[in-house]
Amino acid sequence: MALKLYMFDTSLPVRSVLLTAKALGVSLELIRINILKDEHLTPEFLKVNSNIFMFVIRLILNIWDSHAINIYLVTKYDKDNLLYPDDPYIRAVINQRLHFDSGVLFPTALRIIMPLALKETNVVPPEKAAEIIEAYGFLEKFLEGNKWMAGENVTLADISLIATVTSLDVLVPIDEKKFPNITAQRKLQ
Repeated sequence: MALKLYMFDTSLPVRSVLLTAKALGVSLELIRINILKDEHLTPEFLKVNSNIFMFVIRLILNIWDSHAINIYLVTKYDKDNLLYPDDPYIRAVINQRLHFDSGVLFPTALRIIMPLALKETNVVPPEKAAEIIEAYGFLEKFLEGNKWMAGENVTLADISLIATVTSLDVLVPIDEKKFPNITAQRKLQ
């Protein structure tokens, strides 16, 4: 029986779960939830996930948050530990990057995406664009001396961050001259 992923199609975190599952060859049963039709508020869905603010990602195992789901997937299915190596230092770097994604990058993205999605605005305000550019600066530093976000190999950090960064790049394009490391890494993807 496949794991069930309750999802909203345009969710950035959902994309990282889909990418992780694909990298591992794990089949997921996709159950689409349309938040614009309040499907995340139905009694059936609330039985699965009562935390309506974390409504987009849920496995039948009742794990929510893309980073937690991705760690579960790699721990269970990545027998070679390639995406989430056992080395304590590398794992700590990966975890730091995952926390950067969930604590800085994704919330910043939401502050831009939600007003656009709700048609409250049709432009990215300069102060919000500046926040994204500042976040790009951190990513640029993460890549100094590294091919990937946590070293020389693709890890869960890269998979999680790519979903957010590629969306942000559409809203606030990455300046290739200012961020050569990000630009070089994106060409590898």
